[in-house]
Amino acid sequence: MRNDKTTLKDLSIFTADGSSGVFDLIDRTVTQAGREMLRKHIATPPDTFESLIEVQDTIKFWADNYDLWPKNILNGTLVMLDKYFESADSVSTPPSGIPLLLSSFFQKIFNKQEYFFIQFSLSHLADLFKGCKKLLEIIDQPGLPLLLSRELNLIKEELLHPLVDTISGITKDTSYNELLKINYKARRELKNRTYRLIHSFARLDAWRSMAIATNEHRWSYPVLLPESPVCFQALGLFHPLLPKPVAYDIAFKNGRNFLLLTGANMSGKTTFMRSLGVSALLAHLGMGVPAKQLHISFLEGVITNMQVEDNILRGESYFFAEVQRMKLTAEKLLQRKPHLVLMDELFKGTNVHDAFECTKAVLDGLLNYHDHLMILSTHLYEVAQQFSSNKEIIFECFVTRMSQEGGYEFTYELQPGISNDRIGYRILQKEGVIDLLNHNSNG
Repeated sequence: MRNDKTTLKDLSIFTADGSSGVFDLIDRTVTQAGREMLRKHIATPPDTFESLIEVQDTIKFWADNYDLWPKNILNGTLVMLDKYFESADSVSTPPSGIPLLLSSFFQKIFNKQEYFFIQFSLSHLADLFKGCKKLLEIIDQPGLPLLLSRELNLIKEELLHPLVDTISGITKDTSYNELLKINYKARRELKNRTYRLIHSFARLDAWRSMAIATNEHRWSYPVLLPESPVCFQALGLFHPLLPKPVAYDIAFKNGRNFLLLTGANMSGKTTFMRSLGVSALLAHLGMGVPAKQLHISFLEGVITNMQVEDNILRGESYFFAEVQRMKLTAEKLLQRKPHLVLMDELFKGTNVHDAFECTKAVLDGLLNYHDHLMILSTHLYEVAQQFSSNKEIIFECFVTRMSQEGGYEFTYELQPGISNDRIGYRILQKEGVIDLLNHNSNG
């Protein structure tokens, strides 16, 4: 699956304003290296159906085997090792002469800072090796996922160096002279090997993080299907960032791959589409999704047209930015591999007449693409009516309850049909905007 930065932003996967995003819901890593690996995994999910299944199997394994995780590899361990190997090493030759003649007692006095740095660094290196050895205890476990087995075998290869056992055996009684010798060899022979071990551990940390998050939130693992025929069927799907979300049932089937979504502003259309996008992305990470049940085809990517921004420095208006995003969408749809396309209130940057004509033209064109899943939301009732007799389109809506006195209530419940609810003026009244603007005329 391939998703660009705009899609990740539209779906609130990562946030820059300090608010909680989807990443915060699934980040249960114990190391910064694991956290960065999780970010990378989100940005570049598995690119084949087979590799995605392997990742899901591995995450399911960790979800059932918390107790097999080593407790002695912490974030401080990896941070210290990075400093250890990247720090300047003034020793260009093996330790000899006067330093080796001095006892540990005198070394602690004359080379106190270096003594404790070496001792502390090697103890962290020993913790890494011991933790990795702990992981290897599961390598022969029956039914071990293939991806996890391959990763553990990589770790096993890295631990074959003779210095690994030597460093693992260091105690508080190991002499400083011996530490100097081990330090000299470790810096020259174990740097790249240690970084490869950290890289493997970070991958395991990221997979385990998604397993913990799935269990913690009580999400369900999706049924992953090949890319064709394209499928998305969900029961009890909800947005994971909402404290009290409303669940949705939705099914694209029988050749109907286009959903036209109507409803008043603020009625729930955008949240619903984001729920679909977030669940599709999480499914393609191999982890659980916020739904009771989800069957989903392997998708090439999620494409969003939601929060388009103008570019003053390049002289691009909001409407032109919308057109460019739609052009990019059209280019991706030329690929036969299926995408999930989420389009929210297209062409907001122009007048109602142009918005109607442009949306209608785009909808006409989109109906020619049957290999993709597409959702278009609009509050332009007239657009939906133009296509109401088209059997290829699924019509769903969010209905707003309105009273005779001018009040309104959002149910956020997805219903079949087309909505022509219009509540913009009522919202202006309820928020007191009209009264404020008329204040001077009444004074």
